[in-house]
Amino acid sequence: MVYGGLRLALEALASGSPIMLYDDDNREGEVDLVYPAWVADAEVIYDLRVSAGGLICYATDRRIVEFLGLPWGDELLAGYGKLGLLASKRLKYGDKPAFTIWINHVNVKTGISDEDRSLTVKSLDDVVRLYYDGRHAEALEKFYSEFQAPGHVPILAARSLRERRGHTELTIALLKAAGLRPSAVFAEVLSKGRSATLEEARSLAARRKMPLVVGRDILEWCSKVEVCWDS
Repeated sequence: MVYGGLRLALEALASGSPIMLYDDDNREGEVDLVYPAWVADAEVIYDLRVSAGGLICYATDRRIVEFLGLPWGDELLAGYGKLGLLASKRLKYGDKPAFTIWINHVNVKTGISDEDRSLTVKSLDDVVRLYYDGRHAEALEKFYSEFQAPGHVPILAARSLRERRGHTELTIALLKAAGLRPSAVFAEVLSKGRSATLEEARSLAARRKMPLVVGRDILEWCSKVEVCWDS
């Protein structure tokens, strides 16, 4: 059985439409606006920037970043003297961060405009597409020839849902379950001075006729769908 909200979310993602995703009351308690990365033109980046307002992040599966040789951000900093003290700390919900590195496409102007971030995100999605098409050498060549770091787009890597149950993991689990490549762009939905509440996000989702799914429903459904649990 696929829950009604989940079914609508899977259909939306498959059609290239956005969804909203709430993690859990006992975790961050936040809602993200999520798009498949392959539709992330400048209008999508603008929507994430204006309608959501949080940090615009690119997310993919851990196996992709391991294939590309990217380090976890906290592990990278851990080897740099006193910076290791910063990297050893955790926020209140306790998880290790999903951040790896921050990049730009080499053809951007400054990297921060809607058009620039669109180019970076869609080009990252092209790397993931090449990987899942079995064109591994081309994926590596594209990544290391077309990107520059540090940049304005953080790459997040999804751990297994057995290890971490954040927006990154929940989003990638949904994409996999829909039979789509694990490649997304999202931003947290903010209100003035704080994160938006679930009720505020429900109101926005209703106005835009957009599916809103919650983490507990994804996890309950994934308990029956093994692909969700892959790292």
